[in-house]
Amino acid sequence: MASAVETHTDRVCEALRDPAVYERGEARAMFARLRAEAPVWWTPEPSGKGFWSVLRYADIQDVSRSPDRFSSARHWGGHRIHDEGDAEITKSLEASMLSMDPPEHAGHRALVTPAFTSGNVNALEVSIRERVRALLDRLGANETCDFVSTVAAELPIQVVAELMGVPQEDRLRLFEWSNALVGEDDPDMRASPEHVRRCMEEMGRYSLKLWRERLRRPKADIVSMLVHGAPGGEGMSVQAYFATFFLLVIAGNESVRNSISGGLLLLAEHPEQRRRLLGDPSLFSTAVKEIVRCVSPFLHMRRTATCDTRIGGQAIQKGDKVVVWYLSGNFDEAVFDDPERFDVGRRGPPQIGFGFGQHFCLGFRLAELQLRVLFEELLLRFPEIEPSGPARRVRSNFVNGIKSLPVRPGRESRERRVRA
Repeated sequence: MASAVETHTDRVCEALRDPAVYERGEARAMFARLRAEAPVWWTPEPSGKGFWSVLRYADIQDVSRSPDRFSSARHWGGHRIHDEGDAEITKSLEASMLSMDPPEHAGHRALVTPAFTSGNVNALEVSIRERVRALLDRLGANETCDFVSTVAAELPIQVVAELMGVPQEDRLRLFEWSNALVGEDDPDMRASPEHVRRCMEEMGRYSLKLWRERLRRPKADIVSMLVHGAPGGEGMSVQAYFATFFLLVIAGNESVRNSISGGLLLLAEHPEQRRRLLGDPSLFSTAVKEIVRCVSPFLHMRRTATCDTRIGGQAIQKGDKVVVWYLSGNFDEAVFDDPERFDVGRRGPPQIGFGFGQHFCLGFRLAELQLRVLFEELLLRFPEIEPSGPARRVRSNFVNGIKSLPVRPGRESRERRVRA
């Protein structure tokens, strides 16, 4: 007969893949129990073989830095818990970098890396600050409004459009396509399989139009990098370009949007930390890392064992699915002092909200820059901004997102920064 702990743990593990658990905000308590009772545990699936859930920071790092033992490649199953569910919809799309192993992964990543060097990212700060201030003008024009649609969703999609060479008037099309491709469990984001197919077809046609334009007339944007490659090198195939275009739009949009809205909630729930930031602006750089730790905008990534191996002492068989849960690792008590405490001055081990190993987020500098500038400007101008109603979360076990968040901006500070 199973013990009480085993019975409880089995029941909790079955909930790990349930998107409603994340929509209700119950995951952190669930992960804390599992880290104590079963940090590497077999998670059953109603249909399918099941998968190993990896909950501790050190084990997540071990899996993530070992592509020889734990593959991301599509032929092993890809980077999602249930990639199979979308197989029919996405079968015409070539694997993206997320579903590649070395050396193929490194070659694709190298084509895009120059856009995200520290020098190139830092050069964007002036334009990002201008965009933020314009968005805050819209925020200040309302007594109450939805923070997600007014600010959190707008900033990253504007920046993504700029980097990709997409006209700003088309940015909302990118936004719709991105939502449909990651929101498979949320009816507000994905109305039906037909809706997803339509979005994929529209995005494919649009990206092909950009490809053809840049083939004739290259510009200083990422699409041109993908089409023409590095100086003296070759660009991507059209199919590889499609997958990379889709990935960059989704990753650049979702991670920053969800961190902005989640960050505002954290600051509202911890007013003493907001006061610390207002009193010591030098803390904004550490604050954005703490926001990403606590939000963990992407909840998981999947690998597949390529051989019989072990994780944290647990035997893993070749072919087993392995899912690393970033939200759990970012609250590991063995790594972070008082992990449930939101601390804008936190120092110590790095958060893993942007992943770890070869798939560590390519655009992390750009994401952190957007977050820092946004919160610098937001708190300077609206130091009393508060939610005016409950947040509506995305129904997903992949993205930790907020669909809407009503806010009351409050009075504008007299200490607004003088515009350059």
